[in-house]
Amino acid sequence: RQILENINFEINKGEIFGMLGPNGVGKSTIFNLITGLVSPEKGSIFIGGEKVNDYPIFVRTTRFKIGYVPQYGGYFYDLTLFENLNAVGEILINNARDRIEKINYLTSKFDLESIRDIKAKFLSGGQKKKLVIALSLLSDPKILLLDECFAALDVMTIKMLQEIIVKLQQESRITICICDHQARDLLACVDGAMILSNGKIVAQDTPSNLV
Repeated sequence: RQILENINFEINKGEIFGMLGPNGVGKSTIFNLITGLVSPEKGSIFIGGEKVNDYPIFVRTTRFKIGYVPQYGGYFYDLTLFENLNAVGEILINNARDRIEKINYLTSKFDLESIRDIKAKFLSGGQKKKLVIALSLLSDPKILLLDECFAALDVMTIKMLQEIIVKLQQESRITICICDHQARDLLACVDGAMILSNGKIVAQDTPSNLV
């Protein structure tokens, strides 16, 4: 079945951009199109002004520095928090000293030092989400995609994640794109957003105007 129909939008550099819509409307499909997990039947995808339709996933992630936080999983269940970061870090950071420095920086930044030796499967929902965001930041991405990052989390954890997202943009000037179906949580931390319905964009504006 056709999931998306003639959609067209831009995300500005350094912006926190939101995609809103009910489950099954095509939000995750847009992320899969951006990363190259699926290919569009027609139309073009541009990153930094360059058409990327024919680039495989690894070229898109390394050349254009894309980080991706999936809705579910994204970590090794039977490894500790530190082992997770080290396993991915070994692929991305060749120098062992630089790798450990980066891991220590991220565990400190996300307040994860006290649980670094606990297996990921025993972490809380919020701790798992912070781990996956930390994993996505090991490569110093310029674009960060967050898929349903507020789903199944309590109010305090959502507030903490919103603060992390805003700080990432302010400190690193990362371009961040979040998709979710909870309007309140998403609109509280984005610069602009679009609303999807039946495979189309039905509205796009600032959070206050959309409300």
